[in-house]
Amino acid sequence: MLPEEIIEKPIITEKSNDELQQGKYTFKVNKKATKVEIAKAVEKLFEVKVLNVNTMTVRGKKKRVRYQIGKTPDWKKAIVTIDTNPEEETYLTKGGKEVKTNRKYKDSIDEFMGA
Repeated sequence: MLPEEIIEKPIITEKSNDELQQGKYTFKVNKKATKVEIAKAVEKLFEVKVLNVNTMTVRGKKKRVRYQIGKTPDWKKAIVTIDTNPEEETYLTKGGKEVKTNRKYKDSIDEFMGA
């Protein structure tokens, strides 16, 4: 599945706007997508480092039009936590030499609010 097929659209509510300061972004995703696929899609599309993915299936509501009762479809919601403080990583190589790597990640998703 392509990343564009996994992430359908952002969900913008009061609660999701409050969680933006903590680095949590909410998306409507494909029902068949797994947490790993969602994390890879967000990393590829928005160039951020994903720390955690929480998913839930939202049940459709019963709707009534005149005398007929129907149901809206079920959909899947993902709350993605990103790394808001991308710092340099240091690690030791085989010879005991210390190596620093720069992270090439953003600290927020600018496209989320339509900017």
